[in-house]
Amino acid sequence: MEHRLQRRDGSWLECAFRATVQGRSPQGLAQRLVGSYQECCSSLHRRENLQVAATVFTHAREGISITDPKGTIIDVNHAFTRITGYPREEIIGQNPRILQSGRQSPEFYAAMWKAITQQGHWSGEMWNRRKDGSLFLEVVTISAVRDDNKRLQHYVAVFSDVTQARETEQRLEGLAHFDVLTELPNRVLMFDRLRQCMARCQRRSSYLAVALLDLDGFKAINDRYGHATGDQLLIALARRMAEALREGDTLARIGGDEFVVVMADLEQPQDFSPVVERLLHAASEPVPLGRDTLQVSASIGVTLYPRDAVDAEQLLRHADHAMYQAKQAGKNRLAIFDVAHDAAQASQRQNLQDIRTALERNEFELHYQPKVNLRTGEVVGAEALIRWQHPERGLLAPALFLPAIENHILDTFVGEWVIATALAQMSRWHAEGLRLKVSVNVGAYQLLGDGFAERLEQLLHTQPDVAPECLELEILESSALADMAKISHLMRRCQAMGVRFALDDFGTGFSSLTYMRRLPAQVIKIDQSFVRGILGDADDIYIVQGVIGLAKAFRREVIAEGVETMEHGDVLLSLGCELAQGYGIARPMPASAVPEWTRTWRAAHPV
Repeated sequence: MEHRLQRRDGSWLECAFRATVQGRSPQGLAQRLVGSYQECCSSLHRRENLQVAATVFTHAREGISITDPKGTIIDVNHAFTRITGYPREEIIGQNPRILQSGRQSPEFYAAMWKAITQQGHWSGEMWNRRKDGSLFLEVVTISAVRDDNKRLQHYVAVFSDVTQARETEQRLEGLAHFDVLTELPNRVLMFDRLRQCMARCQRRSSYLAVALLDLDGFKAINDRYGHATGDQLLIALARRMAEALREGDTLARIGGDEFVVVMADLEQPQDFSPVVERLLHAASEPVPLGRDTLQVSASIGVTLYPRDAVDAEQLLRHADHAMYQAKQAGKNRLAIFDVAHDAAQASQRQNLQDIRTALERNEFELHYQPKVNLRTGEVVGAEALIRWQHPERGLLAPALFLPAIENHILDTFVGEWVIATALAQMSRWHAEGLRLKVSVNVGAYQLLGDGFAERLEQLLHTQPDVAPECLELEILESSALADMAKISHLMRRCQAMGVRFALDDFGTGFSSLTYMRRLPAQVIKIDQSFVRGILGDADDIYIVQGVIGLAKAFRREVIAEGVETMEHGDVLLSLGCELAQGYGIARPMPASAVPEWTRTWRAAHPV
């Protein structure tokens, strides 16, 4: 027999008692028993385990159902009845198919039972139906329970109702990807769809258009009628614009009164035009709201992919740029992003940054082209010509980078660097006994900028051993066109300091005689295009001869540039021009080479 004994410490001991009778009374009653007690731990543990299991089954928050091998429900817990609405006494004896919602296909259940049969369990989500007919989403695990001989005993299903959690998740998903007011996709979802469309365009070799739409006059309506009315207008316009799109297009609201349309799978780039026309019409149609009828319009900027071969974020920026062009052009219209123009602007911005960096890193240097008197052989000076010692492209001529800074503040910075460097070089040459005058080119932007004369005076003071008369500023005729009176006044201020001026490329402008008469330049430089032709073109000879005559009449020095051979020099001498520079005399050279060249030239052409 089994019974419980109480230990001295008060705890209970489950025991099995075995005994035999030793001795009986005359009446046959047992007088003595001899036996033993044996602790029955396994039995106790079984009962305790059963009690724990019963407690878990009863009080678990998850619904639990137990079926026999044929699928008949033999027990459910309280959570099952709470979730499904079926009382225990009503569900016992039923098949779990009573809960089916009809949302899962036969293939779904076939796959589920295949997993249970082969693996012993299955976990997943399914929709079931409560007793009242409402649906609920459950996360369920179904397990097959077998005995020690692996015979199937039961099926146990444990499930949780996740309907509310899924609805909350979907609401959060909606907030994360859709505009609350218009229920259109927001910026996040728009970019996701745009990237998918871009990948599809690459696979299919098709086009897509990104259109950014901004409402014209919406702010005035908001201010006059209030934000509530403005919101109603946005809702109405969003509905209209959505109706104007093709199936598969995406309309998104990305903030305020800005909308984006993604039009994918375009066979030809121009196929976006009908859609945009419908959008313009939809946005500009009057909208009746209560007692008022409101009307706005739209400015739309469009860019095309892959013609505009950038990433999704850049496509939107380009469409935005085109939209502002539409605004500036008068609103209620379309503007298309110009890829070539933007590339040119990007290249210009990069060039400016590179030149700014080159200034900071001292990558510029001056080369000097000597000027000589052809009759006496005297070296009368040199023209300073900027070069860029580019770290990757090597030595660059000015024509490859100076046009990029024309009419930009960098033109002034580079120009001042040239003057300062030329003055410092003259100071070094003078210390070595080589007294050369140096001319530098000055652009119109630098010349007409505020404080040119003052800044020039400061630069001259940095080299007090160089006489201002040693510096000559060369200005182009085209520079003088900007403001003849101002330039004339500046020239006189600088000449009062001692600085000389030369008119460069003389003869190529439309008003050369006016320049010679009104601008107080001491030197006239005959443009090299005329000088090169004097060996075989009578017209060029007459032009050069005329410029020489005018210079002498106006008491100006005259120098010819572009002297490529000594034959050119001989003709110039015969025409009365003694000063010259050009490849026939010397190519531009680094400053370190000028002293030796000067000594060699003078030795070959003694005065």
